[in-house]
Amino acid sequence: MARRSMKEEILGAGVDLFLERGFNAAGVKDITDRAGVPKGSFYNHFESKEALAAVALERYGDSRRLSDLANQEIPPVERIRRHFEFLRDELPDFARGCMFGNFSAEIVDHSEPLRLRVKGSFDQWSEMLADAIAEGQEAGEIRASLDPRPTAHYLTNAWEGTLLQARADKTGDAFAIFFTITFDALLT
Repeated sequence: MARRSMKEEILGAGVDLFLERGFNAAGVKDITDRAGVPKGSFYNHFESKEALAAVALERYGDSRRLSDLANQEIPPVERIRRHFEFLRDELPDFARGCMFGNFSAEIVDHSEPLRLRVKGSFDQWSEMLADAIAEGQEAGEIRASLDPRPTAHYLTNAWEGTLLQARADKTGDAFAIFFTITFDALLT
């Protein structure tokens, strides 16, 4: 089996380390060491750590399975629930959080290009949720009194807070609260 390209190795290591340590604590040498490539090869593929982070955000966003929110073969509320269950189930040790939220807290005040990438990631996520909420309203599954766009933004914000609480508590209690309020009170 052929080895992935150095660029892919660096990108994969960058995603992992940005999730584990954050942007500032993940140095270029740490990334290249994790990737198993010489440090000098980093700059053959990425202009800077910030350039790597921009691509890492895109790669991370692709792994969020947002397209599942548009799968019309599954009822909208079930789609939304499955989406958040997928995100929850990726974090069994309560240690990593979400790259969008982590970068929001750590780097967006210091890098306009990364701020715009993070904002775009949140916007895309919210739009996909809003579309599923609107479909749920049309199907009579979700309260018609909710405005889909603000509700979707609320859900992404609530989710990010849930991740922070779960990481602080090291328990799933925050997830239980999120699912109960979202699916037993807010959307129905």
